[in-house]
Amino acid sequence: MQFNEIKTFDQETNGTLFDNLIKYGVAPRPICFASTVDKNGNVNLSPFSYFNFMSTNPPVCVFSPLTRMRDGQDKHTLANIREVNEVVINIVNFDMVQQTSLASTEYPKEVDEFKKSGLTPLKSKFIRPPRVAESPIQLECKVRDIITIQEGAGTGNLVLAEIICMHIQSQYLDENNNMDQAALDLVARLGGNWYCRITKENLFEVPKPLRKLGIGVDQLPESIRNSSILTGNQLGLLANVQEIPQKDNSMLNDEHINSLLSMWKEDKIQLQNEIQRYAAKLLDDGFIDQAWQVLLIN
Repeated sequence: MQFNEIKTFDQETNGTLFDNLIKYGVAPRPICFASTVDKNGNVNLSPFSYFNFMSTNPPVCVFSPLTRMRDGQDKHTLANIREVNEVVINIVNFDMVQQTSLASTEYPKEVDEFKKSGLTPLKSKFIRPPRVAESPIQLECKVRDIITIQEGAGTGNLVLAEIICMHIQSQYLDENNNMDQAALDLVARLGGNWYCRITKENLFEVPKPLRKLGIGVDQLPESIRNSSILTGNQLGLLANVQEIPQKDNSMLNDEHINSLLSMWKEDKIQLQNEIQRYAAKLLDDGFIDQAWQVLLIN
């Protein structure tokens, strides 16, 4: 496999450029649209893309409001959480992404971003901050801890938010309460002004290797492992079997295989390449068993 030229950056040398580039590389990032209140009940609503789900037992999300660069002060969300240790994490989909972005404007503390963004506050069941009615999934959370990485402007403050209740709009669930991933139409944050949209067309499934012990790429036959045709992804699919399948000649009835065997019977190298190209197509189409039988022909 041939690798492209690599350029190296570090924060001490490259500063702002490093900070900009890392947001393009560590992406896509889900968006935590956090609603909080202060001790007087004033509401704040703000999005954060330094966010993810970090624990199942207990269920905990972590998001990180950065200390403001210009003055080293806490953002309103963080200040509110320090006063009232509760937060609703509202998940963002495409229908609300522009309003979510608008709420990121640094309005004065007394300004209600629900009103500025035009989003609808909805009373929570167990905590004081309101939910965003337009959000497909709303997580009521108690804040377990806030970990400040270091002092100074731009530092992260890791908010450990334990989910105590989850609300899901019913149109995203079937009769067995299974989620329709495509219908959610989620969005995620990238670098600069870029976002991405999770639509049915760009969703794909990857077989989970944890349920079985895959043989690994290192155990593939040399002609497959060192192929100049098969990609790393395709080798990964082939290697996610418990053992190399037995040859069953089932693909000898395949019209394309017979054509290749006839056309390249005098050129073993070209025959191998063509067989691997066909196997690659089968792998891309999800036919792993057939791809293995094609590869075992040669």
